[in-house]
Amino acid sequence: MKDLSEKTEQIKENQNNILEIIQVKNLKKRYKHITALDGISFSVKRGEVFGFLGPNGAGKTTTINILCTLVLPNSGLAYVNGYHIANQPNLVRESIGLVFQETTLDNHLTAEENLYLHAMLYGVSRKDFIKRKREILKLCELWDKRKMKVETFSGGMKRRLELVRALIHWPQILFLDEPTIGLDPQTRKKIWDYIFAVRSKKNTTIFLTTQYLNEAERCDRIAIIDHGKIVAIDTPKNLKRMIGGDIIIFKTENNQQAEKEFRKKFPEYPIKWIGKELKIEIDNGNKFLPILVKAISPHITSMQLRQPTLEDVFLEITGRKIREEINGKLEEEENRGFDISSLFTLFNSPDAEEKKPKTEKR
Repeated sequence: MKDLSEKTEQIKENQNNILEIIQVKNLKKRYKHITALDGISFSVKRGEVFGFLGPNGAGKTTTINILCTLVLPNSGLAYVNGYHIANQPNLVRESIGLVFQETTLDNHLTAEENLYLHAMLYGVSRKDFIKRKREILKLCELWDKRKMKVETFSGGMKRRLELVRALIHWPQILFLDEPTIGLDPQTRKKIWDYIFAVRSKKNTTIFLTTQYLNEAERCDRIAIIDHGKIVAIDTPKNLKRMIGGDIIIFKTENNQQAEKEFRKKFPEYPIKWIGKELKIEIDNGNKFLPILVKAISPHITSMQLRQPTLEDVFLEITGRKIREEINGKLEEEENRGFDISSLFTLFNSPDAEEKKPKTEKR
């Protein structure tokens, strides 16, 4: 028994010493005739806030489902907290917390009862539950609402409760799939305040998917995913450096003529069409503006000068805006990757380690 205990402690120590808490290599996933993930590779450092930025259907939810052992990949390797997602799924699940896109709370239970049910599934002792419950409910400003039924909660309160529930066992990695989608800006800010408070308190690694550019800006690093491929990965600051300088977007009474004149007078600067407007990337944009106004003859009807954003990075890499729809079918396939009720089977079955999660709807 002593040898087994020592071995268990050694395993735990090894997990805590892993610098890269998530490791993914050449991960692929197909749903019938649709490729959701096309050989993605990346890693996430321990304690990092790592963002997956991309439009609907890009493969964000599929990635989270695979890393959380809810869906199996067709090929490739993935390790979470040092554990193989397919061979050691229970050890992966013990290491993570997960907040889904859709609400999975039981509306007929109180906030406290929802937390207790989740704590039981994760094997949290009653003593630890009582201590943690108070700590995280106060953190997310829900302590006074703990005896209320969830059906009386607003959307923002439910989202905060789901965050609390995912933290009740103090996971090493918190997965957040579009955590603030559909919430008002004030509630979104509060959610982020809670996320950073948890990270600061427990050095929890945060892995989130998002379509919101201002949320992606708050990540330590971002992977931009499109059509199931990672097209760029770096810090927000470094990604925006890809654009270079300032951005000038303008519209004239004759854009074709304005483009022609610009290319002739400033051949060293690229000019692009963005819808019905023209776009220039240039250093010291404020000094170049008056030069531009004098250089072209068509009357300028609108003009803006700004710093590069992640939207510009996505546009530069993919040729379109992040809000454009990609493929409604893929999004539908992603979101039906598993049934939430299967979680109860996974945690309660005595031989759950031998069972594999349901991967596709037959």
